[in-house]
Amino acid sequence: MAGRTAIGLDIGTSSVRAAQVTITKGNAVLDRFGQVPLPVGAVRDGEVADPDAVGQAIKQLWASTKFSKKDVVIGVSNQRVFVRMVDVPWMPAQDLKNSLPFQVADLVPMPIEEAVLDFVPLDEIMSDGNRQIRGLLVAASQDMVLGAIRAAQKAGLKATTVDLTPFALLRSAGTTDPLSQFGPEAVVDIGSRVTNIVVHEAGVPKFVRILLLGGDDVTTAIVDRLGIPITEAERMKRDPQFLTSDAGADARRIVDAALTEFVDEVRGSIDYYLATSASRPLSRLVLSGGGSLSQGLAQKLATAVRSQVEYGRSFAQLTIGKTGLAPEQVRFVEPLAAVPVGLAMGAAS
Repeated sequence: MAGRTAIGLDIGTSSVRAAQVTITKGNAVLDRFGQVPLPVGAVRDGEVADPDAVGQAIKQLWASTKFSKKDVVIGVSNQRVFVRMVDVPWMPAQDLKNSLPFQVADLVPMPIEEAVLDFVPLDEIMSDGNRQIRGLLVAASQDMVLGAIRAAQKAGLKATTVDLTPFALLRSAGTTDPLSQFGPEAVVDIGSRVTNIVVHEAGVPKFVRILLLGGDDVTTAIVDRLGIPITEAERMKRDPQFLTSDAGADARRIVDAALTEFVDEVRGSIDYYLATSASRPLSRLVLSGGGSLSQGLAQKLATAVRSQVEYGRSFAQLTIGKTGLAPEQVRFVEPLAAVPVGLAMGAAS
């Protein structure tokens, strides 16, 4: 039986990443993974600003990684994506799809004709004697989505699907082990400028929030306060030996202050969900993304959300195939691969 192969493309603020996954008889294999840096300003706050530059980077990524296909699924996540739990009248799936623009027009913070809509049903409920469907409404700006698609097209690729990045994270980094019975789990992916939060219970998404915050905020704080190059600031924030030394005292205080602000934002989002959903306390928080590697972040989050914090293992569900990566390279890229792996897994399953 031939396997089903899919490629997930993650267009981040600082780089483009892609993962090729093949699923055969329930076994998922990572065939390829690659990443290429983007010019500064090509993507702003998760939205493609320069399709030509992004397309050139994607073309370079395909040439260097040698993916076997040109069909891709693209993830989107930025402030022009709206996600909200809503209740709508029960009706057959096709009827709901056709009527959705009329049902939610007053809820979406953009003209409905300029939005791409999706609805993820979660539960059937009764309200005032009426049968309803409770689910997550997703609305994305059409021109933002088209910007990402155009960038892929300029690289000679075809975008077969556009997926919500937090849903991709849930597939690759979320867990459904026995800990989930004790409460919901939060998956937090920290990029350069965008942080995705998804709270789920046993794999069912319950809450999504997208923050325009990320690892670059910590780097920028160091650059601004110490007047050093960006590359040096990046090295400092991830070097525990330097940050705990006498020479790193100033940098340590700056990193600590920046991380505290970031942690407060994440905690606020999770506390909002717990308060408004009458949910059980959080059982665990799972971290992924390049920005998650900042020294001291995991400890601060564990204290703030009063829960266990772990780093996600986006390759845990995969067999590592002939990727061309050495074992140490596989370990290095795993925190960065959660989004493209999750996108590919969704399309290949």
